[in-house]
Amino acid sequence: MRRKANASAVLGPAFFKRPADLVARELLGKALVRRIGGKRIALTISETEAYLGPHDFACHAARGRTPRTEVMYGPPGTLYVYFVYGLHWMLNVVTGPEGYPAAVLIRAAGHISGPARLTAALAIDGALNGRTAEPRSGLWFENQAAARKIITTPRIGVAYAGPCWSARKLRFVLKDKRTG
Repeated sequence: MRRKANASAVLGPAFFKRPADLVARELLGKALVRRIGGKRIALTISETEAYLGPHDFACHAARGRTPRTEVMYGPPGTLYVYFVYGLHWMLNVVTGPEGYPAAVLIRAAGHISGPARLTAALAIDGALNGRTAEPRSGLWFENQAAARKIITTPRIGVAYAGPCWSARKLRFVLKDKRTG
């Protein structure tokens, strides 16, 4: 029997219509849910990174509005899925008010650590880019017990953003996860 999404547990646009760093922290402990071929997979989010908008030199929006970043200007709760290094898909969710390009990268969930491993394991690709995070799209977020012990560290792989932005503690990790 296929289990349906609990509509009251699904995180809607209001959850995401807040600053990226707040959403990134509060997504820890929530469920990332994927429906693939009728099968429901729910994984607890254990690592995120916040990208704060056009003033954040590590954020894609810092380079301006482009066809790639257009999705980031959409409504909160929109999925921003992009291809990196010609190899991997990255899963982000748009945050803040519509028209303001900020997002949260989902780096780890359940037993899967690493954003590229996560998207590969959950069959997440560019077909989801621009879709709303909701059961109808096949990828959404659900409320669960809040994470208690969180570590903040600098984001990974953003040295290009300069010392100010690469050192900002905008990576959020559940304490029992590796922080490497």
